[in-house]
Amino acid sequence: MANNSKCESCVFYDYDEYYMVYRCRQNLDEDENLRFMNKNSADCPYYKFYDEYKSVEKQN
Repeated sequence: MANNSKCESCVFYDYDEYYMVYRCRQNLDEDENLRFMNKNSADCPYYKFYDEYKSVEKQN
């Protein structure tokens, strides 16, 4: 993904306590991972906006 700020708003972007870094929880195949790491992909096909307010609405 070309824009890291976009990752930060994705539902699959989460903190990995073992490695102590934020990373994508979506399982990428080898080619997708290479594109992701080289930032050759403009849009992530797995990007899904995380809206914490929508989660709260469901709880009420």
